[in-house]
Amino acid sequence: MRSFFKIFFATLLAFVVILILGVILLMGAIGSAISPEVVTLSPNSVLVLETSQQYAEQKVSNPLNALIRQEPKEVPGVYDLVRLLKHAETDDNIKGIYLKAEGNGNGFATSEEIRNALLQFKQSGKFVYAYGEVMDQKSYYMASLADRVYVHPKGGVEFGGFFTQLTFLKGALDKLEIQPQIFYDGRFKSATEPLRETEMTVANRIQTNAYLGELYANFLKNIGIARKIDTATLHRYANEGLIQEAGDAVKYKLVDGLKYNDQVMDEIKARLGLKGDEEVNFVSLSKYTSATDLTENKGADNKIAIIYAEGSIVGGESEKEATISSGHFVKIIREARQDKDVKAIVFRVNSPGGSALASESIWRELVLAKKSKPVVVSMGDYAASGGYYISCMADSIFAQPNTLTGSIGVFAVLPNLQGFFKNKLGVTFDGVKTAQYADLGNTSRPLTEMEKKFIQNSVDSIYSTFKGRVVEGRKLSGPVVDSIAQGRVWSGIQAKELGLVDRIGGINDAIRCAVKLAKVSSYRLREYPETDASISRMVRSFGASASVENAMKAELGDQYKLYQQIREMKEMSGEVQAKLPYLMEIR
Repeated sequence: MRSFFKIFFATLLAFVVILILGVILLMGAIGSAISPEVVTLSPNSVLVLETSQQYAEQKVSNPLNALIRQEPKEVPGVYDLVRLLKHAETDDNIKGIYLKAEGNGNGFATSEEIRNALLQFKQSGKFVYAYGEVMDQKSYYMASLADRVYVHPKGGVEFGGFFTQLTFLKGALDKLEIQPQIFYDGRFKSATEPLRETEMTVANRIQTNAYLGELYANFLKNIGIARKIDTATLHRYANEGLIQEAGDAVKYKLVDGLKYNDQVMDEIKARLGLKGDEEVNFVSLSKYTSATDLTENKGADNKIAIIYAEGSIVGGESEKEATISSGHFVKIIREARQDKDVKAIVFRVNSPGGSALASESIWRELVLAKKSKPVVVSMGDYAASGGYYISCMADSIFAQPNTLTGSIGVFAVLPNLQGFFKNKLGVTFDGVKTAQYADLGNTSRPLTEMEKKFIQNSVDSIYSTFKGRVVEGRKLSGPVVDSIAQGRVWSGIQAKELGLVDRIGGINDAIRCAVKLAKVSSYRLREYPETDASISRMVRSFGASASVENAMKAELGDQYKLYQQIREMKEMSGEVQAKLPYLMEIR
């Protein structure tokens, strides 16, 4: 027995020691990962920009990515990337940019912002090379501006025009005996179409055709300028299916040649004057971010606040990424409003909308801010419905040509699950109430006609308020706003023509406008929300929710978007929404 306990406690002690050592090693690895990386650039460096990298509005810093997921420690935000490319123009160590053009996870407006910054870099006299094995249309759009564009001999360039497809759930809901009870205002407000139709309505087809046509025209125009090919010819290439193989892309001058990756590397070496075994010093964007201090005028008293509002608009105090929660953002706007050193606010909006009530709360705080300092809006890929609601009061609004905006309309959905529960699951419900409408919103039964009237009246009232906010903010007449509202989406160019935005431009243009309105010469930027790079936040990003989400994305692939659509419909149930009909997937 004594021998048993000796062995037991010795084993236990060994286990504890190993556990402690493991924890120490893990903490050491984490400490190493989160400690600032000292990056020095050598002469003749080439900056690498991968078009497949998706850029959020704000910088994403999570050193654990490099430790666990083998992803970059830091991914700059859109405006950070614009500033990095501007800095690279005068950085003697950076001689050029290598674009790895394979896939593009960014929206068209974000791509436009980055592409314009690359064009400015190119105008500085430094080179831009682009290479990809297979370039889809969005990655080719980015690559087309390069001095030299190469594609793999057995790869190719996809160039066949734009296409978008919607998924309709009505047939499935009918089979499940789920009855969506739908209320909406706006002839073009098609957010609920997937629940009530089996194909696109005439109105939705009109607006989708118009928006897609605007995107396509801008796409052809900019490629045409870069490649010196007129847009009619480019459209003929797409319409007649002339770009089928890699050689076709060379024949029709979309690319400059067919090369393997090593051949492109050799050409870049020659461009840099390197010989023999000398290697090109390629610098990743993540490392360049770490090596570059973008802070300007640190000692300036005057501040220009940039508030990044990205994601769906929701109520509450959530600080979740890619979410604009009214409680959290009201506090942020109020802080900027009450800071006397903040002379102007640039409100960067990249949102398809969401809760109408939350949108109203954010709108109100921005109106209060506007009373004491200029407020300028810069629109990203989307600033539609609720995203436009929180933008329309600004002193000036900037959008990209391919920003999707407008969608001034509202809706509400309340499912009736009685048939599903009773006939599919054998579940029934019963209860008592003390007043006739005490169970209004109960999904286990259909709404009465009076209850439907209550909800429609609420939707009508919110729609009227929404249009009133646009009338007030944009200085347009009621009839004009009514005609361009109706839930219809517009491109940035269309919105400018209609008076919904003031100018076509990016976030830099919006900042310059804010500085001019504030009448300041020296200033520094103050960015909100503050980024949280704490260990607790990093660990949270590897939690169960994130793991499940990432696993589903990997497993479902393209079908993940259908899951997202169903989930969003579920989240929209019951509350009046000012939200885009759908996040249009274009290829």
